[in-house]
Amino acid sequence: MNEANDPYCLRPGESVELLAGHPWRRFVVLGDSVAEGMCEPVDGYSTLQWADRIAGELRAVQPELVCRNLGVSGLRTREILATQLEPALVFGPDLALVVGGGNDAFPATYDADRVDRELTLMITTLQDAGADVMTLGMFDISYSPAVADWLRPGLRQRMRTLSDRTAALADKLNTIHIHLTDHPLSTDPTLYSSDGRHGNARSDAVATAETVRALGRHLIAAPHQDSPG
Repeated sequence: MNEANDPYCLRPGESVELLAGHPWRRFVVLGDSVAEGMCEPVDGYSTLQWADRIAGELRAVQPELVCRNLGVSGLRTREILATQLEPALVFGPDLALVVGGGNDAFPATYDADRVDRELTLMITTLQDAGADVMTLGMFDISYSPAVADWLRPGLRQRMRTLSDRTAALADKLNTIHIHLTDHPLSTDPTLYSSDGRHGNARSDAVATAETVRALGRHLIAAPHQDSPG
């Protein structure tokens, strides 16, 4: 198996077809390690991290697109909000990816209401500034073989809660939502890195495919028209 013949990855020409004529020129990424990029290499798969891959697919259609990735490993949503929202707004994005909550949901102290409030503030502020916003339902890291058995049941429940609540926010706030939690590979232990907290290069390739497809559905549902010059 490699990326070229992986049935869950992008097919040749699929991305260009789905993103044809997309309007985005300034793409910003806010979040934690999922945004920053922490995946382990896998033979046969690109070593580009997820956010870089999204930017590359967008840039293949619109070469003038610029991207700023503000993601920093280990941050909780309150820290993403406090340190990344303002520089994201200064960048002036028309497309934003907001990834958060995984570090909040890992321990049993997870406060779902607080995470919802912080994600909501980031999403709505970016939307008010004119950006389309993408949100994420993460792969379920509780299936990683590196996660201790005693930790799995509680972690699985919290990751499900985070995913369900983020999906509800996405529906309420009209974001472009990438739902990976119920992906057929989410329960596959080979999708995860040896640290028990992140995906690997295959997970990034699959996430890229799902992101491009979500963007394509958005363009069909709400077509944009490029302004003349």
